[in-house]
Amino acid sequence: MRHTITILVENEFGVLTRIAGLFSARGYNIESLNVAATLDATVSRLTLVTRGDDKVVEQIKKQLNKLIPVIKVEDISHLVHLEREMLLVKVKDDDGLANMVTASGAEVIDHESGDYLIAELTGKTDAVDAFLAKLHDYNHHIIEITRTGPVGMQRGKQGFVI
Repeated sequence: MRHTITILVENEFGVLTRIAGLFSARGYNIESLNVAATLDATVSRLTLVTRGDDKVVEQIKKQLNKLIPVIKVEDISHLVHLEREMLLVKVKDDDGLANMVTASGAEVIDHESGDYLIAELTGKTDAVDAFLAKLHDYNHHIIEITRTGPVGMQRGKQGFVI
C-alpha cells in the first residue's frame, strides 16, 4: 500500500541524509520526497511517499521518531487528507498544443511559437499521470519533465505543527 508520511524536523545540516540513510539501511524505498521550511525557519516539513504494509510503515515511523532532529511524524494515508503534485513539462510546440494544454487544466507558462512550450499542472497524481498520457497518446514530443511528487495535508482545522 502507498503511504504518505509527513515529518517535522529541525532545519539543520544533515537531517535529510539521516532520514534517507534510515530508509536505505532498512531496504525501504522512497518514491518521492519534498522538503521546505515552515513558518518557523528553524523547522522544515518533509512529505515522503513510500510503499509497504501497515506493519512496515509503523516500523518506519518508530525509527524516524528515534532520530534526534525529528520533531513529529504522521502517516496521513489513513486520515482524511488532500494531496497535490506539480508538473512542469517542456514539449515541442505543435499546432493546437497550447489549446489542448489549457483545455486539460494546465497553464502554459513559457511558449516559443513553433519551437516549444512549457506547461504547469497542479493536481492529484492521477490527473498529472493522465495529462502526461494524453501528451504521449497524441505523439507530442516531450523534451523534459520535472514533478514534485505528492505533498499532503490533513483536512480539518488542526494543523501539523509543533
